[in-house]
Amino acid sequence: MKSLLAAATLLVSMLPGLAAAEIPEAVSDPGIPPLPETGKAPKRGTLTIQMENDRFANTDRHYTHGSRFSWVSSKDNIPGWAAWVMKWVTPPGVPDKDRSKHRIGYVFGHDIFTPEDISREDLIIDDRPYAGWVYAGLSLHAETRTRLDTVELDVGLVGPQAYAEDVQTIVHDMINVGRPNGWNNQLKNEPGLVLILDRRWRLKAPAKIAMLEADIIPAFGGSFGNVRTHLSAGGIVRIGQSLPLDFGPPQIRPSLSAPPAFEAPEFFGWYIFGGADARLVLWNIFLDGNSFTESHDVSKKHLVGSAHFGAALAFGRVRLTATQVFRTQEYDGQGDPDTYGSLSMSVNF
Repeated sequence: MKSLLAAATLLVSMLPGLAAAEIPEAVSDPGIPPLPETGKAPKRGTLTIQMENDRFANTDRHYTHGSRFSWVSSKDNIPGWAAWVMKWVTPPGVPDKDRSKHRIGYVFGHDIFTPEDISREDLIIDDRPYAGWVYAGLSLHAETRTRLDTVELDVGLVGPQAYAEDVQTIVHDMINVGRPNGWNNQLKNEPGLVLILDRRWRLKAPAKIAMLEADIIPAFGGSFGNVRTHLSAGGIVRIGQSLPLDFGPPQIRPSLSAPPAFEAPEFFGWYIFGGADARLVLWNIFLDGNSFTESHDVSKKHLVGSAHFGAALAFGRVRLTATQVFRTQEYDGQGDPDTYGSLSMSVNF
């Protein structure tokens, strides 16, 4: 647990310095932050809390829980080294109105995986392994009016030191459901690294539908590392108002996900959405087992698809999203496809 607390403390300690970057110095009462000429408070970034859980779909199996805490800076509020890294995104000679705006982000997350029958203590040979994944990450984003590029690097731990058993047991006791009994069979400790690349476009519909806007956001990308290696492609369709506030709802990967940053609408904005994606899976430690030692594993499927639908609402500096996800079978011998719900809250400050 000490490693988990240390990672969280390190992440939180990094935020104030980054959030304070490029903020005007106080000009009057030092206890009151100055306001820019627009009368609005300085924009420092977006803080987002995400939670995904199969209990939202009344199941308790496989990808059973994911939580993620992230902070993404406002546009072009990034350190010099990050600006240097992102120079390749905007070639020389591009008009200012089409140039990329850059953001930097930090993330801390925790995922839990179990077989379908968590009441058994023995090793269930034909079902997926117990596993936990705790990680911290750094992301860079380059955004224009119609395109978004994301690079993210996550590092963490798979295995007992991810403390998935402790988290699941405590939560199950709190909500008075059956305890998981097979964590002695979980994957062994292994450091994990994942490099994530993602590109998406925002394609506006040719005409409004009544008073509503519509757009399509195709996306493709991939993950590379000893935790996950795959290629993915998909997209979503949105209908609502103030759609330019973001590039779609955030989800916990491996689902295709927009970064949690958003632009607060003048009054309010909302949309409903539906989409799908497909992944070509080359490696998944949560199915293939540990990379460097013997462990429980199952025979994964190389092609996995997901469908999702939901809604987003933005008012003032707050955005709320709710998503329902349906995922096809991920390994040979799996019973029913999985379904789970996703909730997120983002705050601009």
